[in-house]
Amino acid sequence: MKLFSKLAVAAFSATLIATPAAAKNFKVAVGDSGGSSQEATGQGFVKALEELSDGKHTATLFLNGQLGSEQDTVNEAAIGTLDMSILAINNITPFSPSVGVFTLPYVILSLEDAEKLTQGPIGAELTENTIEDAGVRIVAWTYTGFRVLTNSKKPVKSVADLQGLVIRVPKNEIMIETYKSWGISPTPMAWSETFAGLQTKVVDGQDNPYTTINAMKFYEVQKYVTNLRYIFSIEPLIISEQVFQELSAEDQDIILKAGEAATEASATFLREKEAEIKNILIEEGMEISDPENDEAEFIELATKAVWPNFYESIGGIEKLNAVLAEIGRDPVAE
Repeated sequence: MKLFSKLAVAAFSATLIATPAAAKNFKVAVGDSGGSSQEATGQGFVKALEELSDGKHTATLFLNGQLGSEQDTVNEAAIGTLDMSILAINNITPFSPSVGVFTLPYVILSLEDAEKLTQGPIGAELTENTIEDAGVRIVAWTYTGFRVLTNSKKPVKSVADLQGLVIRVPKNEIMIETYKSWGISPTPMAWSETFAGLQTKVVDGQDNPYTTINAMKFYEVQKYVTNLRYIFSIEPLIISEQVFQELSAEDQDIILKAGEAATEASATFLREKEAEIKNILIEEGMEISDPENDEAEFIELATKAVWPNFYESIGGIEKLNAVLAEIGRDPVAE
């Protein structure tokens, strides 16, 4: 009996070892709607995930904030009640302040800058920080383009033109302080409330990349666009670290590789679609203008007033200088 029992236990244990991990359908919260850069990242991730796992795993995208506000999805992922979320990096900053270096005005000046920073040692360090600070892991990066200003009242070409407008911003201190440096007090508002706020004239304007403006149909409630370009919008795909650690080593590797493919898909989408989308907005009746003197007034006010206020939260002035060095720019004097 004893020998039989030992053989039975051994056979059962071998069966457990040989049994593959269960298939999983990951739930992915997406802040933006169909046609957005966020959706392109999500679709790229789903496609790669299915291919790399030979169809064992897939993911379902819940677009347009169906699963709650972007900041709420960070909390839910942190405690493991949500698998994944694609959201603007400024909505991770309250939980992991060091990623705020990417939202400092006029730091990132091109898509190539964004790719180099996110896919290199800076991006790896910030990913580790979000794991420790927020309980979520960045597995892909969405490149949505420069945030441009829209409003329903008048063309804006200077800081003076901005005065008197009520502008919606995310609940993000860096972005709030940037508008204050230009002489106005913006209105923090959740993303899910923004369209209604514009439609009912609670706020006059907002800023977001062209792809988002089109996907959210802001042309229905906004007339004027200013190429302010003060922030290059980066929107990570995060996974709950708790969920990630419950996966096998093989499945973890699949998730990370699918994230790399999703990042590449996002960059391709932006390069191929942004100019086309800009023309669509013009056809929908929006008027696009550039700031005077290549944004010189906006740049000077924002960098002088905002950067020093956030050195401590991003990890010190040396962190900003490391970012600037990575993209070939001069350091800030201490």
